[in-house]
Amino acid sequence: MFRAIFLFLIVLFTAAPAFSANELIMFNSSTCEWCEVWEEEVGGVYGKTEVGKTLPVHRVDIHEDRPVNLEHLRGIRFTPTFVLLQDGREVGRITGYPGESFFWGLLEEMTTRIDPLAGACDDKNRIAANATLQKKGEATC
Repeated sequence: MFRAIFLFLIVLFTAAPAFSANELIMFNSSTCEWCEVWEEEVGGVYGKTEVGKTLPVHRVDIHEDRPVNLEHLRGIRFTPTFVLLQDGREVGRITGYPGESFFWGLLEEMTTRIDPLAGACDDKNRIAANATLQKKGEATC
């Protein structure tokens, strides 16, 4: 019995998608000049910003095999291309790097498309959400 549960848990955790609930994918290339400019102007501070903390950036080389969890993304031909994902689903895209101020503005606009309730009732958050809602006398997940 214990062995069956253990094997089930191993399969469950290894079969889980390799992306977080919300993330920014940067398709880049080692020969892309605009990718280098983005790294210089934005890349160094991105992870320290509020949006960077909530939407980690994951770099994917456009010339290498795409990770399995990103195979569904189509039409990516130019670098850099930034794809905003929520639970693995594309929410928005920025093709190219239009400069620092335009990038931040476009990213902010894309983040307004994120559903704040999506993922609220996944297994990771279910206990906390239920506890909070029950204290308020509201419905649970």
